[in-house]
Amino acid sequence: MYSFEPTDDQKIIVDEARKLAEREFRSRMRENDEKEEPAPEWSEEGWKLGLLPASIPEEYGGFGEHSFLTWVLAAEELARGDLSAALVLAAPNLVAVPVLLCGTEEQKKEILPAFCSDRYRAASAALLEPRFNFDPADLKTKAVQKGGDYVLSGAKCNVPLADEAGEILVYASLDGKTQAFLVPKNAPGVAVKKRERNMGMKAFPLYSVALEECVVPSANRLGGENGCDFRLLLDASKVGLSAMALGVARASYEYARDYAKERKAFGEAIAQRQSIAFTLAEMATDLEAARMMVWKAAWLLDRGLDATRESFLAANFTGDMAVTVADRAVQILGGYGFIREFPVELWLRNARGFAVMEGITIV
Repeated sequence: MYSFEPTDDQKIIVDEARKLAEREFRSRMRENDEKEEPAPEWSEEGWKLGLLPASIPEEYGGFGEHSFLTWVLAAEELARGDLSAALVLAAPNLVAVPVLLCGTEEQKKEILPAFCSDRYRAASAALLEPRFNFDPADLKTKAVQKGGDYVLSGAKCNVPLADEAGEILVYASLDGKTQAFLVPKNAPGVAVKKRERNMGMKAFPLYSVALEECVVPSANRLGGENGCDFRLLLDASKVGLSAMALGVARASYEYARDYAKERKAFGEAIAQRQSIAFTLAEMATDLEAARMMVWKAAWLLDRGLDATRESFLAANFTGDMAVTVADRAVQILGGYGFIREFPVELWLRNARGFAVMEGITIV
């Protein structure tokens, strides 16, 4: 059975993540959403937490062991501060974690030390494709083996930090099977196109990327000749997004709850009205249910067990739940909920992205 009590180390990480989220993320959330640019402090201060280096073994330059559950606990706190900031801070995971989980020994020794320095290093991954029937198990981006190389061709969208990342982990179909390839951003045939304009996550830069006969050596295939376990990587991505959806929903609920306790109407706090009280109770219930689903999926992954079902259910539930909770928060604030001076409208816009942003983070 999994434990509901975090370890002492996890408690410290959660506490530090919460402080960072309040100090650096929440305080800059509105300003950077308006600018549509991330704050430098998000990566500079956030990197001092050491979350990623603490997930990488000493033999590769880090000082710990990877834990999905620890990342889930931290991701909730970070996204509660601000979703865009949490995604920026977790962007290096998009390369480092797949290499750690599926890479060859040579790939781990070559790539992981770069993510263990005292400076933030942006990285990216390209999974999503610009089509309405997108299926991560049936990608239209193709990889063809030619001699000792692979040739990649296709179009990707919503690729995080593609303009500044040193490498992009590109997912493509190889003989009908989804595989991943480490592609330098400046490789011939790679073109970072326009920045995507979305209704939410506006301070988290996402780009379109085109691959035209991009040649990468066979050594750049994640996992080498044996390839990678894409299902494991997809599960890890779903769990990460679920934890962040939980954080956004929690921020919305807590703000609406506190507002309802303070807002007076006809001589009493609106939280005492039955309709408001019941709505808040339903929001709190959904949050607790979502948290248990996310924790269970992460617990299974930490033990090397099949978590595909649990990660899918968690992602499906938390994605819908985040939108519902944020929307109810807007309703509880009434007219104020529609005003940009109040954060609930931002959380609602961000929450809507969980349904369509598969693969933009991984834990």
